[in-house]
Amino acid sequence: MKEERRKISILGIGWLGFPLAKKLIETGYDVKGSTTSESKLELLESNNIQPFQIELSENEIKGNIVGFLENSEVLIIDIPPKLRSNPTENFVEKIKLLIAEVEKSTVKKVLFISSTSVYADAFPIVEIDENTIPNSDSESGKQLVQTEDLLLSNNNFQITILRFGGLIGEDRHPIKFLAGKKDIENPDAPINLIHQEDCIGIICEILNQVQYDSLVLNAVSPHHPTRKEYYTQKAIENNLTLPEFDESKKSLGKLINSKKVLEFLNYKFKREDLF
Repeated sequence: MKEERRKISILGIGWLGFPLAKKLIETGYDVKGSTTSESKLELLESNNIQPFQIELSENEIKGNIVGFLENSEVLIIDIPPKLRSNPTENFVEKIKLLIAEVEKSTVKKVLFISSTSVYADAFPIVEIDENTIPNSDSESGKQLVQTEDLLLSNNNFQITILRFGGLIGEDRHPIKFLAGKKDIENPDAPINLIHQEDCIGIICEILNQVQYDSLVLNAVSPHHPTRKEYYTQKAIENNLTLPEFDESKKSLGKLINSKKVLEFLNYKFKREDLF
């Protein structure tokens, strides 16, 4: 008898969600994926991702959210607050509307993609782990903390909060924006980056874990050279103009500890050194 494939919904098929969806299909999942763009629906369908056009606002959810969640055991929420482009947005209210729909669905496990921006930079630079109380000084970070609290306080589903550091990949790297720039701040701050390949690997490992009530994980590469060391090296490797750093001020920063990912998931980073 053919084993029934597990069903999963990914809210936000973008830079991370698209390759994640393809990986999950390879490993035996049926995947539903959402996009806000009608033009992307054909791309999703051609990659065996069941497409849904869904858009969250503070007052309503546009699109077939019931069908998107129907029969799925797992929901991955991978939509950023995007408060830089619209600082008056209320991301928390959007997630409240989503939670109300999740509570009525078959979803038993929710994985929320958050960010290490929930922790503020500081001087002196300190090491941060999951026991550190989030203290973001940005509006986006503050709303992420409120969203995390909202999800963690809900007893209708398992919840994993996954706080990724800066996301990099073959087609996405900060040096492309920093090359040739002058007076870049915080040269002595450690980097807290994670490669797309490890983001996907960690999510897949979480989905394979046994049952738990709630889980919060920081996820960045254990490799933490300074910003000056790392971005200078990357510029040299890519034949780009070297960035210039402002060393006249004290460097603010943080060092994110990801030991819980290593210990709880027994995960081994594939792109540990980020070079």
